[in-house]
Amino acid sequence: MKEGWEILAVLEVLQKAEGYLLEKGCPTPRLDAQVLLAHVLSTERVQLYVDHARPLNAEELSSYRRLVSKRARHEPVAYLVGEKEFWSLPIRVDPRVLIPRPDTETILEAILDLYPDGKAPRAFADVGTGSGCLLCALAGMFPDARGVGVDSDPKALLVARDNLERLGFRKRAELRRGNLIEPLAGEKYELVCANLPYIPTGELLSLPPDIRLYEPLLALDGGPDGLEPIRTLIQQASRFLGCGALVLEVGDGQASSVSDLCAAAGFSQVCSRRDLAGTERVIVAKRPGM
Repeated sequence: MKEGWEILAVLEVLQKAEGYLLEKGCPTPRLDAQVLLAHVLSTERVQLYVDHARPLNAEELSSYRRLVSKRARHEPVAYLVGEKEFWSLPIRVDPRVLIPRPDTETILEAILDLYPDGKAPRAFADVGTGSGCLLCALAGMFPDARGVGVDSDPKALLVARDNLERLGFRKRAELRRGNLIEPLAGEKYELVCANLPYIPTGELLSLPPDIRLYEPLLALDGGPDGLEPIRTLIQQASRFLGCGALVLEVGDGQASSVSDLCAAAGFSQVCSRRDLAGTERVIVAKRPGM
């Protein structure tokens, strides 16, 4: 990687990095090279091409080479730069939590359909909150609602708390540690959403190295059929949700099974929503009377 890096112009360094990442098997080498350099220079990606002839100093070049080397080992870009945009919010992330993905925004789109024309739930819960990306987004969408984020991992809750505080949502939402819905026992919520682990245990080793080697497997492993946490949550939610809705992210090919689980648990209206790729990504299950 050292060869040729004496060239210091922005555009030439980008080209070197892109070629190196392509050689190492990174699926998006150009984008990765741009995002990492924009991070090092504290600028926007588009500005890199405006300032394409700008020379990098020795410190900038050293920092960039270090990040590119890590990315070449498939370390996720979001961990390298420390954040990932989600629902137009800069969510801080590190290896304690999963990286938010665009597919998960489908949950928020489904929730907006549940509450049109300025309507809002009085209380909502995000189960398995992880980085708090959904919790933060919902706190922004429903400023007068009370929000709770639940996670069993204390390390993940530290990341979620940091995001709530930094984005100004700490007074709108609280965090609780526990297994699924148990920390909410005795309370009523009109809306419960969750992006729980749904990868079958036997498929974990076949995940891309960016995920398999760096993201927390605890937040991915859904048990033998991928549905263990989801199955338990549906059973729990059916007993306490009352007049409200459960909104779940599911894996490819799981929508039908999860819909059947919701119907069997007493949810009267169950439907799915597709993500931008056309996959049935989210299940919306309503309790009678909503």
